[in-house]
Amino acid sequence: MAENYLDFEKPIDELKHQLDELQKVSTTSHINVSAELQALQQRLEATTAEIYSQLTPWQRVQLARHPDRPYMLDFVERIFEDFIELSGDRRFRDDKAIVGGFARFRGRPVMVIGTQKGRDLHSRVYRNFGWPSAEGYRKAMRLMKTAERAKAPIITFIDTPGAFPGIASEERHVGEAIAANLRDMFSLTVPVIAIITGEGGSGGAIGIGVGNRLLMMENAYFSVITPEGCAAILWKDRQHAPLAAEQLHLTAADLVELKVADELVKEPLGGAHRDFDAAAELMAEAIERNLEELGKLSPAELKDQRYQKFRTIGDFLENSGSAE
Repeated sequence: MAENYLDFEKPIDELKHQLDELQKVSTTSHINVSAELQALQQRLEATTAEIYSQLTPWQRVQLARHPDRPYMLDFVERIFEDFIELSGDRRFRDDKAIVGGFARFRGRPVMVIGTQKGRDLHSRVYRNFGWPSAEGYRKAMRLMKTAERAKAPIITFIDTPGAFPGIASEERHVGEAIAANLRDMFSLTVPVIAIITGEGGSGGAIGIGVGNRLLMMENAYFSVITPEGCAAILWKDRQHAPLAAEQLHLTAADLVELKVADELVKEPLGGAHRDFDAAAELMAEAIERNLEELGKLSPAELKDQRYQKFRTIGDFLENSGSAE
């Protein structure tokens, strides 16, 4: 269980501390405190349920960025078997911010690709803080085309604030690499399921996010810009990030309602970072259900369904061209 608590989780932290102290009393003395333990446990569960039933968009953004949240490789460990990592874009180098390879999902071969963050300073630098560069997106597409030749479904895990905006990344044409992925993912003839597990930032997310299904974990977000970036542009002050998060309609619930995302994947009470195993089980059930549905479609139908899915996002008004 995670030990890091966000500001709005402090009442949970305090009750958990009281419960731990009371359990110590129970184990180190002959005092019967079973009734008090039960009452405090019920209070903890009720407080947790109350807090998580009324989270704001900004609080969900904070959860999406939680340092203890499960990352792509945490899900791979719990959901898939026989994962074999494949490296390199065959043009420049291997981008450690994107990981991919063949695996088995409940007996069937699949290609798993996703962005990966680190948990300590060394691993965060190694993974470039989850910011993929051009070579990462080119590696991802190389693996997708390999999966297509093997007739294996593709499952992508997305958790990134965006593509790496550094000079080196721009010199290697990260924008072109993302654009090429958008184009080529529409032509894939195998099922593609994209899952936003944490942050879904701008082109960094969509570069591996063109799927027949777009799933979002309950406390993930998907947006063209971060709330801080939006606030800096609109209000010239990043302190307005909570307001920007509300206006951007970036939560899973919002995007399912807007028909941008196809499914909200529930998380354990208190967030996925509180129980990796339970979060993974809920994720696996969603993957299996969607793979079964997509497996009924032919290659041509998969391509057409994916194309139509993105063509129907949003509302369009046609201008007749007449002047008033």
